[in-house]
Amino acid sequence: MTQRTRTLLTVAGFCAVLAVMLTITSYSVTLYRLFCQVTGANGTTQRVASAGKQQTAREVTVFFNTDVAPGLPWRLVPLQPSVKLHLGQDTLVFFEAQNQSGRDIVGHATFNVTPEKAGIYFKKIQCFCFTEERLAAGAKAEMPVDFFVDPGLATDPSTSDVHEITLSYTFFESKKPDGASNLSRFANAPPDPAAGGKLFAEQCGGCHALDHARIGPPLAGVVGRAAGSVPGYPYSAALRAAGFAWDTERLDRWLADPQAEVPGAQMPMRVPEAVARRDLIAYLKTLRPGS
Repeated sequence: MTQRTRTLLTVAGFCAVLAVMLTITSYSVTLYRLFCQVTGANGTTQRVASAGKQQTAREVTVFFNTDVAPGLPWRLVPLQPSVKLHLGQDTLVFFEAQNQSGRDIVGHATFNVTPEKAGIYFKKIQCFCFTEERLAAGAKAEMPVDFFVDPGLATDPSTSDVHEITLSYTFFESKKPDGASNLSRFANAPPDPAAGGKLFAEQCGGCHALDHARIGPPLAGVVGRAAGSVPGYPYSAALRAAGFAWDTERLDRWLADPQAEVPGAQMPMRVPEAVARRDLIAYLKTLRPGS
């Protein structure tokens, strides 16, 4: 073997080693993320297909925190500061992102929960953090996160004292923008009655039942029903005199701002998220009197 051949082989070997090192470096974040998702390390949440767990009486409060990396001209906020839920309860919440620049941008969200020891019990069914996400210049998007907290949290001696969990997101500008999903898909998706049923249980079920009055009137059959017309329920004078029947448009405006739709009404709650209102109304449409 000549000196020239030995030199070429040495250079080739060095280049091969360098290529391997660069490949490992470029994928180290991805590999570390996968490791954390499998093990729950660093408070990384777990991804599952569905809840599939029996709800328990034990409750936890989940708080939401958001941040945006320097250099990414986005605004990111949770549309609810916190939710209280039973272990095993399938829960749907929303976050809003806004691109404050004049160009389309692809972002990627990282996430974790605190305390870190709760990460393995925090199960996500649907989340914008699973994919690269494109947001058009100046656009806003409401993004759902579907999750539950595994009942195993209560039986694990290391987490039995956990009653509050914080889910945090940070958006970064993506380094791999090709093939990104478009965040407009959430607003443009067809109404989802199943998602609306989850929202009803979380946001409406404390005051409303389907077949009998609680704090609010029963809501089975509300679509098409005259406002303020359930016998025996003490409606406000404003709602009794409203003179309309509930349809999709009326319900959407009512849920967005009850006082603006019927001044003097007693409804104290609002649903500011357009996607949530769409799905809630789709669910209410499936209900018939006596459901």
